[in-house]
Amino acid sequence: MSRHNTIEVIQKHLFSDEDTLLKAGYDNVLIARIKRLHHAYNYVLGHPAATDKEIVNEIISAFSVQKTAAYSDLSFVKIITPMLGEASRNYHRWKTNEMLLETYAMAKRRKDTRTMEKAASSYAKYNRVDIEDETKIPYDEIVVQPFTATDDPSILGIKPIANINQKKKELLEKYRKESIDIEDVEFEEADLEELQLFPDEMKEQKEELHYS
Repeated sequence: MSRHNTIEVIQKHLFSDEDTLLKAGYDNVLIARIKRLHHAYNYVLGHPAATDKEIVNEIISAFSVQKTAAYSDLSFVKIITPMLGEASRNYHRWKTNEMLLETYAMAKRRKDTRTMEKAASSYAKYNRVDIEDETKIPYDEIVVQPFTATDDPSILGIKPIANINQKKKELLEKYRKESIDIEDVEFEEADLEELQLFPDEMKEQKEELHYS
């Protein structure tokens, strides 16, 4: 049985007894796993702060299985717990609505308009019927805008310069001609006559270099 089908079976029969599982035709290996997961699920509910290691140790202690099997069970527990939690919330939402509607119906038979009004108000508030449905954004219909590189400044509202390429060429030629007299020179140490200008400081520097 594939992992996907195993999850479906576990989700459906996590709280079923052994006789029900046998009648459904499941083998002993799967039935044993369902028992372990049922135990582990209840343990997680009773110990919400339990670490993975603590859950695994609980499975090993309760069923004497190998650590690899216990960690495999842990992965299934992590998958089914949110599913069961959501199913439980949906059940309680449905149950709450049923109780509110039943209360309204009983009040109506007694012509108790005050209770009818309270039940109707609670029903509307619980189901948020006073809030407009949010508009679903059709993300799948959003078309990605195409972008094309361009050197045309008019798209920014800037008036383009006529014959811009020719003007670039003329400027390059102009500045090349102006820089033709520039000569490259080699680096030379500046002769600042430091010994004459700063005799004391230069003497201290020489002493420091000598003793370092």
